[in-house]
Amino acid sequence: MATESTNTSDNGSKGGGRVIAYVLIAVAVVLFILAYADGYDSLAIHPMDQFEVTPLFGGAELRWYTPTNVTLWLALAILAVFALMVMGTKGRAVIPTRGQSLAELAYGFVRKMVEDVAGKDALPFFPYIFTLFLFILAANMLGLLPSAFTTTSHIAVTAILALGVFLTVTIVGFLKNGAGFLSLFWVSSAPLALRPILAIIELISYFVRPVSHSIRLAGNLMAGHAVLKVFAGFAGALGLAGIAPILGVVAIYGLEVLVAGIQAYVFTILTCVYLKDALHPHH
Repeated sequence: MATESTNTSDNGSKGGGRVIAYVLIAVAVVLFILAYADGYDSLAIHPMDQFEVTPLFGGAELRWYTPTNVTLWLALAILAVFALMVMGTKGRAVIPTRGQSLAELAYGFVRKMVEDVAGKDALPFFPYIFTLFLFILAANMLGLLPSAFTTTSHIAVTAILALGVFLTVTIVGFLKNGAGFLSLFWVSSAPLALRPILAIIELISYFVRPVSHSIRLAGNLMAGHAVLKVFAGFAGALGLAGIAPILGVVAIYGLEVLVAGIQAYVFTILTCVYLKDALHPHH
């Protein structure tokens, strides 16, 4: 029985490896076609054009109510989360499907993160943190599709997410601890003469949190997608001789898949750290 299960596991891992290889080959082919189409008649490469916000309908004028490519891909990210967590788990089977297994793994992963980092008394905030994680992960992954728009590469999107976290933890901190929340900025273990200086530094660093929280996510995704575009432009300009840049695109694409997951994780775990400070400022 042990041998049989081992063989099954080996076959499954080999099958998974083949699937990943096929996906990377397909991505390489698609990227080559798109790059070749973009760079066929010109060596000009414009890696930042992919971040331009454009209206979906009508002319080029943008107003606050104009549906744009950002609107479209934000909606698609929400639909992806809905498909995973609602449609993928509606059966609630004892033997879960792949969709249900993925949803349960994500649920358990984030719940354990919240409990380990912020403590059990932070679990009431788990739905909010879980929603943040799934939305950012979905937006990051959708942005890796050829010709897609990466919404989380825009500071306007990530700043709203980070500002929501900042306001939430600040309000929770004052509601739970009152004026005692200010002890977060008073380093009682430091020498008395240094405490006022450290308090100012801690206060500044606290208000810088939403800036670093948002720029970290947007900057990493923007940089990676810009590099992808540059390599794709080289491949298109070189035509059939662009095999080396295409291999570079595939390698960077694999790295960007990893970055998409890591950045969603980093944003979420920092949210848990900030929540822990709000719930336990004396620590």
